[in-house]
Amino acid sequence: MPHKLQSILVRVPSDLEIAQAATPIPIDELASEVGILPNELELYGKNKAKVHLSVRDRLKNTPNGKYVVVTAITPTPLGEGKTTTTVGLSQALGAHLGKKVFTCVRQPSQGPTFGIKGGAAGGGYSQIIPMEEFNLHLTGDIHAITAANNLLAAAIDTRWFHEKSQDAETLFERLCPPAKDGSRRFSPVMLRRLKKLGISKTNPNDLTPEERARFARLDIDPNSITWRRVTDTNDRMLRQITIGQGPEEKGATRVSGYDISVASEIMAILALTTSLADMRDRLGRMVFGTSTAGEALTADDIGVGGALTVLMKDAIYPNLMQTLEGTPAFVHAGPFANIAHGNSSIVADQIALKLVGPDGYVVTESGFGADIGMEKFFNIKCRYSGLVPNCVVMVATMRALKMHGGGPKVVAGQPLNHAYLEENLDLLEKGCANLVKMIQNAKRFGIPIVVGVNRFQTDTPAEVELVRKRAIEAGAHDAVMSNHWAEGGAGAVALGKAVIDACSKPSKFQFLYPLDISIKQKIETIVRDMYGGSGVEYLPAADKKIELYTRLGFDKLPICMAKTHLSLSHDPNLKGAPTGFIVPVRDIRASVGAGFLYPLLGTMSTMPGLSTRPGYYEIDIDLETGRVIGLS
Repeated sequence: MPHKLQSILVRVPSDLEIAQAATPIPIDELASEVGILPNELELYGKNKAKVHLSVRDRLKNTPNGKYVVVTAITPTPLGEGKTTTTVGLSQALGAHLGKKVFTCVRQPSQGPTFGIKGGAAGGGYSQIIPMEEFNLHLTGDIHAITAANNLLAAAIDTRWFHEKSQDAETLFERLCPPAKDGSRRFSPVMLRRLKKLGISKTNPNDLTPEERARFARLDIDPNSITWRRVTDTNDRMLRQITIGQGPEEKGATRVSGYDISVASEIMAILALTTSLADMRDRLGRMVFGTSTAGEALTADDIGVGGALTVLMKDAIYPNLMQTLEGTPAFVHAGPFANIAHGNSSIVADQIALKLVGPDGYVVTESGFGADIGMEKFFNIKCRYSGLVPNCVVMVATMRALKMHGGGPKVVAGQPLNHAYLEENLDLLEKGCANLVKMIQNAKRFGIPIVVGVNRFQTDTPAEVELVRKRAIEAGAHDAVMSNHWAEGGAGAVALGKAVIDACSKPSKFQFLYPLDISIKQKIETIVRDMYGGSGVEYLPAADKKIELYTRLGFDKLPICMAKTHLSLSHDPNLKGAPTGFIVPVRDIRASVGAGFLYPLLGTMSTMPGLSTRPGYYEIDIDLETGRVIGLS
């Protein structure tokens, strides 16, 4: 059962010290308490487990609980505590207000964990535990994604290599070799390609020479290949590489590169899929490039869709963990919000909403600010899930608001300027422009908004009151100071009560844009309505892709903007609520399997780099106890 924290120290220890001092409820006991049956659980040790999708099917007639999405204003490079607020709110609802509750959050990437940001389990007395398992490996989902992504990359380059030296008949003979009796067979994935080609024959020997050629030869245009390899490490030296330089590759070289694993389309698919069959179809229809004739080529065309699904078959199950106060949590999928759509999985939310029932609450989190993760939550995740939230929680901090008001630059790893540690109502007043804009962004979707001020020790009553006043004036249902970092769920009770009240209010949900308008119209709607920009500049590469994707029928997909999280604009140096700027779209990529197009704004990178002194300097192991140390 959920339990209130018994001992909270006045001097809040490090996140890792707090996490390691906790005694988790055995995960099989927690599962039983929340209504998960033993045959619906796959244990991964004592502290985490995977939950089968059959729970959702068993409870299909149970009404859903209330659905709460946590977002934020534009953050500083230090982050403003969305996950901490998500966990603190859940602890308040479950351990202090007597509500059934589930937390649904993303799995963190190893890149930031060992880089500059650190872990993502929350913080202080509002964390998901065990912290080390949450941040390191978990149940191997990201490793599965990395393996699947790179299998497809190998398949693409292998097929291109073999087609360079073989004619269509030779390719067909090798793809469908005859048995001793002369019979041939198509593998199941080959039947998918035949269906795409409009060929209904199922016996390879019945194909005409023209049909054999169409089936066997992909004619991959190497310049069109958009699929890149991935690794879950911030490795700047892999951003651009040349492959195929070995002597046995016979000059089949091309320029490619690596993305971080969580930017893989397969990660986005894991987050957006709704069943194993749906995942199989999505993986199979991922587009990696075009033929020399300009036709889209997919993972199923190359014969690897089924193998990718086999690698991902266990990853589809959400990972069950818990908060410090014993409330249940699903940790599942981890797409970056500034590159991909930045939300945890649909299946985790669906299962959680059934488990808590009509009187319960599911608190999920969307990455970065309301211009990025929240916008994608509504326009992408909600489109595919069919779920509509009852309340938006907007996290704000005095630190970030003062920065947006013109405060000194905030740099991770460096001490904060005194302007952020003392009362400064002038800076705060000016910075509230960002909060007002983000509330306006959320209001466009028709859902009640509660502003949660994530309290720092240096915040003053006058500052809190100023933020509350501006938030209410901007249209928030309520604005509440929350001290969950230092006090756990007890510090978020007022926020919990405000959320309960907001969830009882009427809403009128609407998407930001319809899918049947053009690619450019969708992009320009997001730039104008979410960012406050005045226009869009399309670089030649982007215009070329828009033309191609429109011709291929991908123009009906939603848009997933890849942009900086440090500004409402594309420029991280533009703080507050800038207007009048022009957003450059330098390229567009198609995640057809995931179900969106993602424009790259400005100099957005899909592979982060490491600083001079990355976080891994602090991380080590206590050789006597075997405990991890230095993880933040």
